[in-house]
Amino acid sequence: MKHAAVLTVFRRVTRCYRRSLLPLAASAVSFAFVTGVAVAQPVALPSGPAQTQPAAPASLNVDILYLGRQYDEPPPLSLVDKVVTDQGIQGARIALLENAQTGRFVNQNYHLSEMILPLDADFKAKARAALATHKLIITDLEKDDLLALADMPEAKDAIIFDIRTSDDGLRQEQCRSNVFHFLPNTAMRTDALAQYLVWKHWPNWLLVSGKQPADIAYADDVKQSAHKFGAKVVDERFYTYAAGSRRTDTGHQQVQQQLPLVTQSAPPYDVVFVADESQVFGEYMPYRTWDPRPVVGTAGLIATAWARAYEEQGGTQLQNRFERKVGRIMTERDYSAWLGIRAFGEAILRTDTIQPVPLRTYLLSDRFGVAGYKSESMNFRKWDQQLRQPVLLTSARDLVSVSPQEGFLNPNYLTDTLGFDQPESKCHFK
Repeated sequence: MKHAAVLTVFRRVTRCYRRSLLPLAASAVSFAFVTGVAVAQPVALPSGPAQTQPAAPASLNVDILYLGRQYDEPPPLSLVDKVVTDQGIQGARIALLENAQTGRFVNQNYHLSEMILPLDADFKAKARAALATHKLIITDLEKDDLLALADMPEAKDAIIFDIRTSDDGLRQEQCRSNVFHFLPNTAMRTDALAQYLVWKHWPNWLLVSGKQPADIAYADDVKQSAHKFGAKVVDERFYTYAAGSRRTDTGHQQVQQQLPLVTQSAPPYDVVFVADESQVFGEYMPYRTWDPRPVVGTAGLIATAWARAYEEQGGTQLQNRFERKVGRIMTERDYSAWLGIRAFGEAILRTDTIQPVPLRTYLLSDRFGVAGYKSESMNFRKWDQQLRQPVLLTSARDLVSVSPQEGFLNPNYLTDTLGFDQPESKCHFK
């Protein structure tokens, strides 16, 4: 028993000395036995050359640039929604804290440089100056500015994460090899809705569109989605009325008179598909159609990357974490910015480098995946660098479904049934 006690104490003392990093070996400790208890006594060590500790590995300093502009954005069409002026950047800040927490364990230090330029600033000059020191960039930019940035010679070897646009052209003819896209593009959104409508056996659609270019582009995607999944646009109407004041006493009367006329005398249809990217009339469409029909598209049932009504797959934790720190709900752009920072963190963690070339190779490899609380690891399509992801279908207050829907198959990824699969891609990287 005494020998067992001695062995136990010996092991404990040895562990303590190892943890304190003292250059002692077990043989350098003698024991005196007093009443059956082992007591450790220090023993003088022979003099010799000083022992040196191995140098700690160098820290990897990661500085990510958040580049945006102060665009004039229309206020929400619904008076219930608050005007939010800090979309995107708040999601990036939350994600950076998460990256930094993980980075401490692997000697990686994260920093976010924020550059949100006013509209009257010299965007190209400021962007070129930033590119001199930053190659990992989150962009909260509209299409023209994003292309101007991507085409700068200084950005040739940069990695640009687009967290704002849904423009199909940026994934098709105007794609760029240094730009990765995080929001679902418009074709992904209309496909997500189309799959659900076909699954519900609601294949006949009345399309009501605005006149702005973005509205026309959305309407074109609706028609393409109908053709792709075997549905039919039975008629197309246009909203041409001038929008009145939403804050006058008679605002609802004006809308109540206009919208039934837009949908009157249409061929038989199952749903009204609204194409109102400009947010002029779509919010008014539910409950005001000539026939009692559901409304989908840019209003009513919408397709989105993120919504407050979504709390599945651990989404509750992200929603609550964001609201505690920011004091408001997480918007879709907040989510895509959060996802962009997390994608950088995941790639840098796995490769232990901030060099753009190996990072880009890893981002496009089958080994890359980023978790986004959507039940699956998400990665990029190699042919247009669009992030594969499930798309949420939500009403104003509820999660209705998630696409891709059951029964819509793809030989590689089910999410490739949404948007442009490789055979449909027109992207030739510049």
